[in-house]
Amino acid sequence: MAKRFIDALTLEAEPGLTTAQRMLINNDLKPVEPARRTWGPWNFVAFWISDAFNINTWMISSSMIVGGLSWWQSWLCVWVGYAISGFFIAATGRIGAVYHIGFPVVSRSSFGIWGSIWPVFNRAAMACVWYGVQAYLGGNCVYIMIRSIWKSWDRERIPNTFSATSGTTTADWVSFFLFWLLSLPAIWFPVHQIRHLFTVKSYVVPAAGIAFLVWVVVRAGGPGPIIRQPAKVHGSELAWQMVLGIMSSIANFATLIINDPDFSRFARKPKDALWSQLATIPASFAVTSFIGIIVSSASQVIYPDEGEPIWNPLSLLERFVDEGNSGQRFGTFVIALAFALAQLGTNIAANSVSAGTDMSALLPRYLNIRRGGYICAAVGLAMCPYNLLTSSNQFTLYLSAYSVFLSSIAGVMLSDYYIVRKGYLQVKELYDDRKSGPYYFWWGINPRAYAAYISGIAINVVGFAGAVGADVPMGAKYIYNLNFFGGLLVSGGVYWGLNQVFPVPALSDRWMEVGDFDDVTVAYDSGDQGDDVSDPGKTGPNWDGIDGKRLV
Repeated sequence: MAKRFIDALTLEAEPGLTTAQRMLINNDLKPVEPARRTWGPWNFVAFWISDAFNINTWMISSSMIVGGLSWWQSWLCVWVGYAISGFFIAATGRIGAVYHIGFPVVSRSSFGIWGSIWPVFNRAAMACVWYGVQAYLGGNCVYIMIRSIWKSWDRERIPNTFSATSGTTTADWVSFFLFWLLSLPAIWFPVHQIRHLFTVKSYVVPAAGIAFLVWVVVRAGGPGPIIRQPAKVHGSELAWQMVLGIMSSIANFATLIINDPDFSRFARKPKDALWSQLATIPASFAVTSFIGIIVSSASQVIYPDEGEPIWNPLSLLERFVDEGNSGQRFGTFVIALAFALAQLGTNIAANSVSAGTDMSALLPRYLNIRRGGYICAAVGLAMCPYNLLTSSNQFTLYLSAYSVFLSSIAGVMLSDYYIVRKGYLQVKELYDDRKSGPYYFWWGINPRAYAAYISGIAINVVGFAGAVGADVPMGAKYIYNLNFFGGLLVSGGVYWGLNQVFPVPALSDRWMEVGDFDDVTVAYDSGDQGDDVSDPGKTGPNWDGIDGKRLV
């Protein structure tokens, strides 16, 4: 019976694969065939517009303004930070768009066939944690929606079965569970079809956000006092605060930077994933941040008793419900619904698809993106995110700080593809577990990549300890202020340097991207004796790059 159950869980695979290869490939890990390359440039535009409009982005400027910047200085930091993020997104995304492979497979070329498991596990674990956190924020939207209909749905009035230290109440938990439950159908759809969700969200949610902006500004009689508030810091302190603002914007993108190939691999052609991402990312995130600044500023006029702006839009909507008539509650319901849709789209894009893709690489014989996405959702529910959010500022700081260490992975990936290999990958060999394979390295692990990865972490680790409360030297804190660049440049530079001394195989002496193929079959030919992988021009008769074609 157990065998029948295991057989039922086993995914279909290409005939002729070895047992080891079954741990390297399934239909979701293989290069995307032309029929599923359905993402055009406007799909990427819609994707990033929909991803930008969420509660975290709405509030991204709040910490900068609280830190002493004026509104326009914080907004400038958002523009600069997300423009830099867009550049790195386009850089990693190009690998997927050219070769139509996702992050778990891309990482094999640098970290090794089996060495890629650790970076992939890192990304999957972060996605599961963030899924729970974002779902709980979505539950707050559902709470406001229900309150807009029945004001009696009040966390203060409904009997609470949770302890005071749990971080939630019965009303909040039920709202969270409803959002979590209603999100499950969205995980079912394959990635090349889920683009329609982002298209709908890119129209509906920004329209609701603009309506919210107009509503609040009209009610306040203007944009509020923040736009007239000068900077509270000057000189070098001002400069460092702006650096921190820029780096916090980039840190929010650290996870997306390394896994953009998970989406760009569905691009019809490489340029579809280039300018659409470069332009849309800074513009969409900056517009959402601007709306958040003005709405929060106007809230100080509407509710002067608060003493400071209401940065969280859900807190402001809850105040509207408390005092509003039926018409105002209807408007609140619509806006809360838009925010719930925003959280859903963000959770699918940044977390469930990413976790599903990564988990499919960790156990490809039994897990695909869909199954991995549902495991991610289950972990997000089981981890009880409200317990973690009881000290939300510290927890969010920790997650953002930890995600910056992913910059070391990005540094290795970018250095490997753009500098060391000059764009040249042998796609079939990325699924080759044999010692003769060019990406097998040492027991399937590339020591150069791990040495570089650890170097990128080492430069930030002391400052990271300071970010989460430890007493560390001021110099370490200054280095950590540039954390993303420190991790990326050090890891990328060390990886390049090690390859000058100990070159990896399968290199090209000129820029050469080989991505024009229809399908890839990776089962070993019984007559294949392996290739000389030290030179891209020296390949064996049965194992010669992509789909049996000469690469040079």
